[in-house]
Amino acid sequence: MNVLDLARAEIRALQPYSSARMEAAGGRLMLNANESAWAPVGDTGHASNRYPEPQPAALLDALALLYGVRREQLLVGRGSDEAIDLLVRAFCRAGEDAVLVQPPTFGMYAVCARIQGAGVVEVPLGEGFALDVDAVLAALTPAVKLVFVCRPNNPAGRDVLRADIERLAAALAGRALLVVDEAYVEFADEGSVADLIDRHDNLAVLRTLSKAWALAGVRVGALLADAGVVALLRRIMPPYPLPQPCVDAALVALSGWGQANVRLRVAVVRKQREAMRAALARLPGVREVLPSQANFLAVRFADADAAMARLLAAGIVVRDVRRHPRLGDALRITIGTPEENRRVLVALKSPQARRPRAASAVPGGAA
Repeated sequence: MNVLDLARAEIRALQPYSSARMEAAGGRLMLNANESAWAPVGDTGHASNRYPEPQPAALLDALALLYGVRREQLLVGRGSDEAIDLLVRAFCRAGEDAVLVQPPTFGMYAVCARIQGAGVVEVPLGEGFALDVDAVLAALTPAVKLVFVCRPNNPAGRDVLRADIERLAAALAGRALLVVDEAYVEFADEGSVADLIDRHDNLAVLRTLSKAWALAGVRVGALLADAGVVALLRRIMPPYPLPQPCVDAALVALSGWGQANVRLRVAVVRKQREAMRAALARLPGVREVLPSQANFLAVRFADADAAMARLLAAGIVVRDVRRHPRLGDALRITIGTPEENRRVLVALKSPQARRPRAASAVPGGAA
């Protein structure tokens, strides 16, 4: 069974929109897209009066080299969030199909499914927030078309063994597409599983430039998958997903000196992560600091309200993850600069601050 047999038949048969830029190969005088002939005031060489390439060739080349895949196995878009949405729309029929997630996990998987009218099957992570492959397979039904695995996990921080990904991909062959979200993999000890795509056509990997590459405001992400899956998603993708200034910023970050800078910053984050874990564990009122392979720490407090109040009183905002299963006493703290991390520790040692009013839970959860 080909992985595309799992996709919606109407999407496979869809005649995609053909944008003016897609039909402009080899042109020099562009009069086919009803664009302005003049650049806007303040344009700094981005050619902002022209539509950008739907899939910018230079960016595809740079990311394909970085991730070790072929260009036809790569789709770029607005962060990995767009790829999640495209996958759900392409593979899940409203009212019939479903996705499978392992809470606690990134909330957008379920949000995109519910927007599409697809079901959500929840299989909680196992002991120590480890992926439970047996439980996932036991819960699988014919309705499940996508299985999302977040590695390292957000918000708990634990990584997933490569052997577990391989076992799950093999077991899901012909049954579901395995989507591995590697938003934080640059901070982990084990590298990407993208090299497994050639062996498993039902494996897709999500990557982003938002975290380690410091481009959260630029919104560039990638889906790495079988060429047939990439081609299918291009059928339903908006014609111009990435603004040219965002593409230009990404190319600078992916340059030789940009990559060297990222390696240095990731090393600092990893070192600070371990230092913060040890320092937080010594603080009164801290029950546990969960092991993390990401750029954050999930911290259990005896009184999370009081901890949040101390931090807010110092002007420090962390993520309240208490709505997630088995994290009812936890706050998620991003690893910042050494000075920012010092301020967190000072704030948590400060005298009791006035507790903030309880905030309503935000559905889904953020990056």
